[in-house]
Amino acid sequence: EVQLVESGGGLVHTGGSLRLSCAASGFTFDDYAIAWFRQAPGKEREGISCIRNDDGSTFYRDSVKGRFTISSDNNKNTVYLQMNSLKPEDTAVYYCAATYRYCSFQAGVYEDDAWGQGTRVTVSS
Repeated sequence: EVQLVESGGGLVHTGGSLRLSCAASGFTFDDYAIAWFRQAPGKEREGISCIRNDDGSTFYRDSVKGRFTISSDNNKNTVYLQMNSLKPEDTAVYYCAATYRYCSFQAGVYEDDAWGQGTRVTVSS
């Protein structure tokens, strides 16, 4: 059974930083890609970053490039999202999701049971 548990959200001021964690279990971590999505109120869920655990490739949406860094600790089966220079428009619930091998920013690629419960990030102006 795939289990993903996010943590690390909170309230920060503009320009601040947070590090989100996604602890994974129930599958062969090294064979999977882990993505971070976010969903702001009234908006669709959007993929913002992804890492392939088989080869370490990383991908970012343009809006977070240069500010966010995704990384993976394969010994701990945990993926991190370091978020710097946060802006009010980064306010959202952040989710991690897992899929076999290849990264995608399309939410429909990820099985319904391959998502975490989400962690809320609020950036005040």
